[in-house]
Amino acid sequence: MRVERRLQTARHGGELLDRKQRIMANELERLQVHAGRSRQEWENRARQALVWLQRAAALDGAERIEAASPARPAEIEVQWGSSMGVAYPQDALCEPPTAAPAGGSSALYYAAAAHRSALSAAVRHAALQRAVLLVSAELAATRARQRAVERRWVPRLEGELLAIRRQLDEQELEEGLRLRWAADWNRRTQ
Repeated sequence: MRVERRLQTARHGGELLDRKQRIMANELERLQVHAGRSRQEWENRARQALVWLQRAAALDGAERIEAASPARPAEIEVQWGSSMGVAYPQDALCEPPTAAPAGGSSALYYAAAAHRSALSAAVRHAALQRAVLLVSAELAATRARQRAVERRWVPRLEGELLAIRRQLDEQELEEGLRLRWAADWNRRTQ
């Protein structure tokens, strides 16, 4: 009975791991779609920022651009979510410094705004890429656990149960044979 309970537990564990795998695969697919969109958005904004930076460099020079760089770093807040026990970043909010550059051309102002926008998009993309990495690692681990349960643990327990049943059948046959021999011996001696 102990082996039967363990076998039942192993089969149920395999079913749960299969369910988790399907849920994680769906979540990974959703995250990959969002990460693809965020990558495209980030690349578009980065290209715009480069164009405005080149214009500002042509009009204002490197010294003015260096002087216009913000004194404080951007602040980032990561929002976490979870699915099937796996924590991953759902989104990230970036609060870049908003001080407008003092002096310089309007191209410098637009370059600063475009770089802030590109930074925000890059932070969102980085969070989604990290989520894809974490979920895909958990999905791979779940698949490995499921294979181990289904290909090793369940067959081993089934083999063990089969051996126990064979042993019980042999003992039953031996017991039946002994009882017949005893009954035959009793009849002969009476």
